[in-house]
Amino acid sequence: MDIGYIDTRGGTDAPLPFSEAVLQGIAASGGLFVPTELPRLSLDDVLALAQQPYAQRAAEVYERFGVDFARKDLDRLMGQAYGDNFDTPDICPITPVGEDGMYVLELWHGPTSAFKDMALQCLPVFFSASVEAARARGGADNDYLIAVATSGDTGKAALQGFADRAYTSIVVFYPYGGVSDIQHKQMVTQDGDNVCVFGVKGNFDDCQTSVKQMFADEGFAESLLAQRNVALSSANSINWGRLLPQVVYYISSYAQMVADGRLEAGDLLDVCVPTGNFGNILACWYAKQVGTPIGQIICASNTNRVLTDFIETGVYDISDREFVLTPSPSMDILVSSNLERQLFELTGRDSERIRTWMQDLTEAKCFEVDAETRTALQDTYRAGSVDSVTCLQTIKAVFDEYGYLLDPHSAVAWKVAAEYKGTRPLLVASTAHWAKFGANVYRALHGIDPDEPLPAEVADLSGAGLNREIARETGHDDIPPALDELDEKAVRFTQTVPGSKLGVEAAIADFLQG
Repeated sequence: MDIGYIDTRGGTDAPLPFSEAVLQGIAASGGLFVPTELPRLSLDDVLALAQQPYAQRAAEVYERFGVDFARKDLDRLMGQAYGDNFDTPDICPITPVGEDGMYVLELWHGPTSAFKDMALQCLPVFFSASVEAARARGGADNDYLIAVATSGDTGKAALQGFADRAYTSIVVFYPYGGVSDIQHKQMVTQDGDNVCVFGVKGNFDDCQTSVKQMFADEGFAESLLAQRNVALSSANSINWGRLLPQVVYYISSYAQMVADGRLEAGDLLDVCVPTGNFGNILACWYAKQVGTPIGQIICASNTNRVLTDFIETGVYDISDREFVLTPSPSMDILVSSNLERQLFELTGRDSERIRTWMQDLTEAKCFEVDAETRTALQDTYRAGSVDSVTCLQTIKAVFDEYGYLLDPHSAVAWKVAAEYKGTRPLLVASTAHWAKFGANVYRALHGIDPDEPLPAEVADLSGAGLNREIARETGHDDIPPALDELDEKAVRFTQTVPGSKLGVEAAIADFLQG
């Protein structure tokens, strides 16, 4: 199948190959790239993946999606992406929790202990290969600057994946004061000569909006290319190269569940995903569309429940919505970028409607889909939300009953999943190791409200020190070494910038000037 990639806002004259879509990151119109058509996998195709190592499973799915590399190159590149950089050969193991058919898909066994590694160990490998392939074809010889807005986990994973890669540099923007202590230290201590990190005075939506506006500034992009021979690109989930690796793990998980005897071949598997920017859950939808027998897809929100409200009403309204900091900061998002791809698909790929809705969101902070699209959305998803107190109570309840320790994002998904649990097996996407959010895990285990300070006996502990205390109390001594050793690393980046397009552009210019 000859698959190319087109713009959700109709801006591409002709489909792009995968490698070019990855290098561009975002379409010139501001739209997002999607495949011209979706491949189709039979049940036998899906089940056969379980007979291969994870890297080969990923290569098989990439080949089906028309990725423009030879199969031998796909196997080689996937071997680099999914190897000893993960702490288990299973890459993303599935753990049964309790005896009621609840399973946890552990997506945090990569080098930064978050699900972002599943994509951001893969994307940089393919980005570099795409640059080299373009140069070999006699294409442009420019370098690339990866600009990333992060709510916490993407930043470190992107920095780790792109550090010291040829032809590429990376700048990460995070909401200053809006990430966990561990997330902050992971970013500001990052090694690499081609990396830089800036705190943004504002919340994640300020970060994301500023970076998007910077991408839309053609004059700024042209000046970087003319003066420094540097083109802009993104490692956020607006880049299709971030989304496709996530499609892989949902297809792979179904195959593994059947191979492990936890699911009968062809039976439906329900999935619940803690959702912020809508990329992870959209990947599950794509996995279902290409032939994976997935049943309910459940969208779990925290107190910032804009997605739950949208699924229930068809109205996306952030015009008067308060942005709330919660124990699950990677979900503290009001503008969910990947929703654009989902609406594009549910409207029968109607670029005109997408352009209108996205313009309404930009200008009025609100849009409402038509009745047909609302019905399609509600037929596609179930949704629920969990407040911050309930999130922490869920961590304690699951630990007390099953001895399993969830991070706050996975706890949100667990609670919503439990409310929807029927007779089918249900897979909860677990997006981070508990030790990335030790302060709130400690609060959960000790019955401390989210907004209360930690008690005096632990208040002065560093993030790593608090994690060791939790490990001592719970017996969960599985703290990843990279997290445990953060206190020994020197802080490299301390600068903050205004939450605006001009602030982001000035920061990038300063970084490139050295």
